[in-house]
Amino acid sequence: MLALLHTSPLHVPVFDALAAADHPGLGLRHLVHEELLVRARAAGPGAVADRVGAVLAGAVAAGASAVLCTCSTLGAVAESTAPALGVPVLRIDRPMAGAAASAGRVAVVATVESTLGPTAALIREEAAGRDVTVRTVLVEGAWALFEAGDRDGYLDAVAAAADDVTGADVIVLAQVSAADAAERVTSALPVLVAPRSGLAAAVAATVAAGERTG
Repeated sequence: MLALLHTSPLHVPVFDALAAADHPGLGLRHLVHEELLVRARAAGPGAVADRVGAVLAGAVAAGASAVLCTCSTLGAVAESTAPALGVPVLRIDRPMAGAAASAGRVAVVATVESTLGPTAALIREEAAGRDVTVRTVLVEGAWALFEAGDRDGYLDAVAAAADDVTGADVIVLAQVSAADAAERVTSALPVLVAPRSGLAAAVAATVAAGERTG
């Protein structure tokens, strides 16, 4: 079983649909903890490290053979729990960051400031010494639209910010909540999103873990 840690209940149907389309028969367990993002935005991701560890430990105790964190803000914190948990713990945006790192100039677009630093750091990590320039774009006011349930307004705001990007080779939409904005972007630049590639990596880790323990 693959457990997914979300910080919004809106992500549950997104990943259920992806799993049904790409990985039929996959067992998912959704863990929704909105309070983790609220606290991380206020005090930094490190402030919720113990709580994230406890939540994921509970998932493993309940039978999860791998865990996927779908929150970009908490990705590094979640990954750090893997040695203690003894199962693969993945962050949704690592495959996307790896693809972005092959470009020379990356623009990271996000709607919460707490996501920008972790995403930029991950892209630089994936670059592994290659020459990559990462700049960040915060879409002011967009998160309030998301919280208010104005999905179209939210996605339009993200797309508009992406369309305004210049001087980049690739655009990264750093959050799962913003992924569908890629369909509304009119820029000629490549736009990368995380959900499909991140889930595929987690499924592969789940299968491998099952083979090791089977």
